[in-house]
Amino acid sequence: MRILVVDDEAPMRLALVENLRAEGYQVESAGEGEEALEKVFASDFDLVLLDVMMPVLDGYATCAEMRKRGFKQPILILTARGMVDDRVKGLDSGADDYLIKPFSLKELLARVRAHTRRQERTDLPVIIHLGETVIHFQHRTCCLDHVTQDLSSKEIGILELLVLSRGEAISRDRFLDEVWGYHANPSTRTVDNFIVDLRKKLGPGGAKIKTVRGKGYRLPPEEISLPSGDH
Repeated sequence: MRILVVDDEAPMRLALVENLRAEGYQVESAGEGEEALEKVFASDFDLVLLDVMMPVLDGYATCAEMRKRGFKQPILILTARGMVDDRVKGLDSGADDYLIKPFSLKELLARVRAHTRRQERTDLPVIIHLGETVIHFQHRTCCLDHVTQDLSSKEIGILELLVLSRGEAISRDRFLDEVWGYHANPSTRTVDNFIVDLRKKLGPGGAKIKTVRGKGYRLPPEEISLPSGDH
């Protein structure tokens, strides 16, 4: 994932770049709005972290110009302004999200991962089979023996993460981070309860979700099949 960090304060900009690179992201930076516009259209970026308070072309104007020129990837605005009107202005300028300074590195990384996950959803098949159970991601339903049940946003989020992780064991903390989100404050026991309920809804297909002691849960890729004609 390639990220562009835009901030006129060099210490903040360098700290963001170093910490994001330490997490494995490819990162470039810009010190002001015009430079950001040049870079974002000269290369492919998956996410822009954009400070609001910059001279000449501030973050709002930079964001609006990026959208006007056709940049469609997520933009996360970094702002010291916590008033509702300031946040609304950022979203109205085309930003997908905002983070109020000062913020923790943990929260920033959670936001970055959340936007990464949203982009990865395009890799999901529309429908999968877990045994005889059919899961329709767009409709948020599961069907077994011609009986269809609705899946909650959290249940479908759990399934999305399990499928996208291609058999990797997902920790309870990661479920909380990526499915519940950074504003929520549930316990890891909440994840266990949701998994129990989800397994019940999926019937025999629910047994395909494996518990990995000390690590969390995984869905082996070999347990997932696609209906004929789905790619």
